[in-house]
Amino acid sequence: MTAPVKIAVAGALGRMGRAIAAAAEADPALAVAARFDRPGAAGDGLVGASEALAACDVVIDFTTPAASVDLAGAAAEAGVALVVGTTGLSEDDIARIDANARRIPIVRTGNFSLGINLLVGLVEQAARALAAEAYDIEVFEAHHRHKVDAPSGTALMLGAAAARGRGVSLESVERRARDGITGERPVGEIGFSVLRGGGIVGEHSVTFAAEDEILTLSHSGRDRSLFARGAVAAARWAAGRPPGLYDMRDVLGLRGG
Repeated sequence: MTAPVKIAVAGALGRMGRAIAAAAEADPALAVAARFDRPGAAGDGLVGASEALAACDVVIDFTTPAASVDLAGAAAEAGVALVVGTTGLSEDDIARIDANARRIPIVRTGNFSLGINLLVGLVEQAARALAAEAYDIEVFEAHHRHKVDAPSGTALMLGAAAARGRGVSLESVERRARDGITGERPVGEIGFSVLRGGGIVGEHSVTFAAEDEILTLSHSGRDRSLFARGAVAAARWAAGRPPGLYDMRDVLGLRGG
């Protein structure tokens, strides 16, 4: 019988940390070897980051940008695979995390949902087929009141997919906010709209609006365990992989499909 993959959970006291631990404990192919949180955090069974890395094969991280950057370096030093779901990462944060993929396998994505990753592919296809001169693109996302970054990492994934479909960079066409007299919408602009409130788990949609029709592709997350299960699947997949930077398209076998 194959030994279970040993998992460490970063940010174990947070909502996602608790959901990930529960999902991993329910998977017979995995064992939760350690749980840790920010330095000085107290809780039953918590250990320090160094002890956690020494005990595991893969560490799953849904924390903060600064903590994720530090953990990526520590995981590379320890030779431990890393799954990163932290959002709000700057371009510099991403570069510093991804640099460690030369030494360890890293699965990094803005969303671990199967449905979202399929939606990303559909959005790219639609953007390729629907001309910018005729169809305006707007990405909408809604999350709970506790979320600290906007637009969400998933919304940015969807915007980037739309931009790829049109052969442009998202940075060259995005509009993240509108206020006051903004003028006529430029051709090819990709807009973002954000809602924060209550306990919304995650709502994302991409609208292609023309003069005579509107196409909307959408996804609704109903329970945080959806994302935890995806992260756990990514950890199971990453164990024993060669160093490299991966995402959920690799995990789900969708790369190039």
